[in-house]
Amino acid sequence: MLRTRIKQVIQAIESGDKTAAETAYAVAVPTIDRMAGGDIIHKNKAARHKSRLFARIKAMA
Repeated sequence: MLRTRIKQVIQAIESGDKTAAETAYAVAVPTIDRMAGGDIIHKNKAARHKSRLFARIKAMA
């Protein structure tokens, strides 16, 4: 589930649609946080994923 949500955000970024990317990011963040809260991934890894995805969305023109 985690990898799927991340891939959806990346696909939206690569398509060039900033609105779709922001929507996909908003859906992905709770999933990433849930995985970190359930000790499936480390909190720092979750923060790194969110930070990098958001930076890529922010860099879109």
